[in-house]
Amino acid sequence: MALPKLTKLELQIMEALWSRGPCSVREIQESFPEKKRPAYTTVQTTVYRLEAKKALRRIKKISTALIFEAAVSREAAQRRLIDELLGLFGGKSRPIMAHLVESGTLTLEDVREAEKALKKLAGDERPK
Repeated sequence: MALPKLTKLELQIMEALWSRGPCSVREIQESFPEKKRPAYTTVQTTVYRLEAKKALRRIKKISTALIFEAAVSREAAQRRLIDELLGLFGGKSRPIMAHLVESGTLTLEDVREAEKALKKLAGDERPK
């Protein structure tokens, strides 16, 4: 099954589940900063949409509260977002890397880690 495309609000809800574990709709809503907190019904509707997308699932019911957990990992969602971003650049990573360098976001440690990963990938692809 393909990973569903997630909106910004859906990602914020997923982040609450990834960081807190299983939650009710109320707990998810209360995880938002008070000044930017969406209405309970907005969170509830979005949670049900995420359930339909199979990004999260109901795990139990306590009284009238449904408890949900993430069915998609944070890493899988991040990979999907990065793939979408690369798609906007025709699959080319250089414009993104150039921006990260120019903005000061990319550190030498990040470059070293990427270099290690590339060397490992190149090593895994050698004929045996």
